Amino acid sequence: MYRVITCNTNGIRAAARKGFFAWLAKQDADVVCIQEIKAKEEQLTDSVFYPEGYHCYYNEAVRPGYSGTAIFCKQKPQKVITRLDWEIVDTEGRYIQVDFPGLSVVSLYVPSGSSSEAAQARKDGFMEPFYEHLAALKRKRRQFIVCADWNTCHQNIDLKNWRPNRKNSGFMPHEREWLDRIYDKLGWVDIFREITDQPELYTWWSNRGQAWANNVGWRLDYMLVTPGLSGSGLRQSIYREERFSDHAPLIIDFDMPQPC
Repeated sequence: MYRVITCNTNGIRAAARKGFFAWLAKQDADVVCIQEIKAKEEQLTDSVFYPEGYHCYYNEAVRPGYSGTAIFCKQKPQKVITRLDWEIVDTEGRYIQVDFPGLSVVSLYVPSGSSSEAAQARKDGFMEPFYEHLAALKRKRRQFIVCADWNTCHQNIDLKNWRPNRKNSGFMPHEREWLDRIYDKLGWVDIFREITDQPELYTWWSNRGQAWANNVGWRLDYMLVTPGLSGSGLRQSIYREERFSDHAPLIIDFDMPQPC
């Protein structure tokens, strides 16, 4: 079994104070992907940010307190990639990839478009170039797991109130069509939906009102895998017993050995 966890921590220091690393120590994950660390690595001096037994890699944004990604992995990778020579990705620390023999794992933070029309335009400008990047990854002779806060729901089942959100960022037709093309034309697989078609399984809840308590959520955090890993998902879980962030950790257990 190979366990992968992905979580948008909405500030890794805040998540640490809320018990994220104490929980993580009990999970026996092989790879942990984190988005929105909101910190410079020089600020992460406490040993809690470098869990025992893991090789830890951070990719920070130029702007303080913003964006950023990280990966923790038990196996030392052959290569770590943090730059794609693409301004919105590189300056905001939105992408980090670790390469093992025959397998690569990516932690990705897709821009949000919810704050303004300008933010949505930035997200739209990200989508097509990243589609081409996914096409290039799929052509490589290895398998990929892309763990991301995609800031987009794919189908009606993926958010509680889908009808009123059809004109809102994260569920607009062109955003959903982007995911359709990633699945249908490129062949990437939403491993979570291969495992379960159960409704009301979400990974993000607004801090407004009683969204968390009433499970009025969105499934924004997905693991997409290359076709060679289709069918390898053993089980999924979304951890909600504690709240570390406005997102919940997503856990997928794969039926595959440690890469070697």
